[in-house]
Amino acid sequence: MTIRVLIVDDHALVRTGLRLLLDREDDIEVVAEAGDGDEGVRAARLEKPDVVLLDVVMPGRTGIDACQEVVSASKGRVLMLSMQDDPSYVREAFAAGASGYMLKEAADTELVQAVREVARGGRYVHPTLGARLAQAEVEAARRAATDPLSEREREVLRLLALGNTNQEIAAQLFISVRTAETHRAHIMQKLGLGTRAELVRYALVNGLLDEV
Repeated sequence: MTIRVLIVDDHALVRTGLRLLLDREDDIEVVAEAGDGDEGVRAARLEKPDVVLLDVVMPGRTGIDACQEVVSASKGRVLMLSMQDDPSYVREAFAAGASGYMLKEAADTELVQAVREVARGGRYVHPTLGARLAQAEVEAARRAATDPLSEREREVLRLLALGNTNQEIAAQLFISVRTAETHRAHIMQKLGLGTRAELVRYALVNGLLDEV
């Protein structure tokens, strides 16, 4: 059975390279391309691909923000493509509904394997990323006993305490402004804080500013 693929990436050159890699395979067909998250959702709804290659970092709506809607629109599976090798991005991608996460730099050797694995219902993570993710999960579980915040929330808290706006945090962490605002709201709720001054005090007491 032919695997029908949609490529969503804001760089035309990247889309072309990915298409060339996939077009060499007899069992894979690229049915459409899109240049941003909203266009990707529309293409997914129209083409109903089996696998969507979705870039994590795009202008406006990020791949992680668009992932759930892409899955719902296509009824297919999402393989996230990224330059980011931070385990927190991997966790967020899977939480948003992705079935795989791979680095763009490994596309020439792993893309075809990853697409086939995801298409048959499996999950795919770059081996090195998988090991780092497992280690990060162990650390997160250990920290959760005493710290209610996730790793990403700690990052956002530190940046907030340093005086960054939601827009600046979004740019630094390659997330949308809406996601940054959501993280901020969760932090304030979990810690029972009401003002930025209280937030800064918490960051100081817990050594978060020492990570700068």
